[in-house]
Amino acid sequence: MKTLTTVAIILIGYSVVAAIYNNSVRKSNKGGKTLFNNMLLWLVPLAYLVISSFLTIIPAQECGVVITPSGVKQQTYYTGWHIILPWYEVQTMDKTQQVYTCAKRTDVNRNDPNYKSYKADATQSETVWTPTIDGIKMGFDISASWRIDPEYAWWIYDNVSETDGKENGRFYWLEENVIKPKLKSALALTTSKYTPIQVYSTSREDIQSQVLERMKNDIKSYHLILDQIDIREVYYNSEYETAINQKKLEEQKALTLSEVTKQKEELKKQAEIEKDIQILNAEGEAEALKIKGASVSSNPKIVQLEWINKWDGKLPEIMTGDGNGLLLNLEK
Repeated sequence: MKTLTTVAIILIGYSVVAAIYNNSVRKSNKGGKTLFNNMLLWLVPLAYLVISSFLTIIPAQECGVVITPSGVKQQTYYTGWHIILPWYEVQTMDKTQQVYTCAKRTDVNRNDPNYKSYKADATQSETVWTPTIDGIKMGFDISASWRIDPEYAWWIYDNVSETDGKENGRFYWLEENVIKPKLKSALALTTSKYTPIQVYSTSREDIQSQVLERMKNDIKSYHLILDQIDIREVYYNSEYETAINQKKLEEQKALTLSEVTKQKEELKKQAEIEKDIQILNAEGEAEALKIKGASVSSNPKIVQLEWINKWDGKLPEIMTGDGNGLLLNLEK
């Protein structure tokens, strides 16, 4: 709309200059024609100005809300050209995604008088601390990606306060009074079902999904759309973190002692096994000797048989008789 008005003003200025020039060179026999030309020069930009006053352009990434003398019109105007009565006021609202983050921030000065006028995607809350099923509080750096429902932009404009009177006042109000409390509530209700270890490690995605579904239902009455929940970081409080570290050290010591005990038990078992093997071997040898002795006693010829089995086929150089004391020297 501003572009159309600018063009119309330029055309009117051109017409004024052209009319002055025509009057300076006008001849008596062409006066009527010059007057007609001057009228055309004036009528064209005037017509353009009138038409452009009825045209409104809604920029990309925005939607339009029309305020009539009777109030806000219950209709949203989307990106493009629209014919709207010139005495109606048109306000545009950002329909793109906003990101509200609760996290530790050092780059935002909350004492800055312009703090409330920061863009809607600026972090405006600290880390959220919520209790787990064990009653242990844990901190979350968490973000909520949201946007207005364009179809109900008129409702938001009509019902949401623009507290600070600035361009992003309504978005700031929505974040402080809808997104922030609903996010904290949904997070607290969800984490109360999990242990600290689950929250810190295995269940982050489950928590994100549950918070997303809870918040979608909670903010629906404000005609807001929630696209995504992101848990960026999880913290233990300092006391609990110290207790966990101490517990880990104790568990490590216990594990080390357990391993040493297991090794000793294994060595003991191995020694007992070797002892049992030796005992069994000794018992076996003793039993074998006992049987062998019993056999020799009952049958003396077994000795001769053993001698024959062990003979290598060579005659001995000296032999004794059967108790007669005779020594023989057998030479080859």
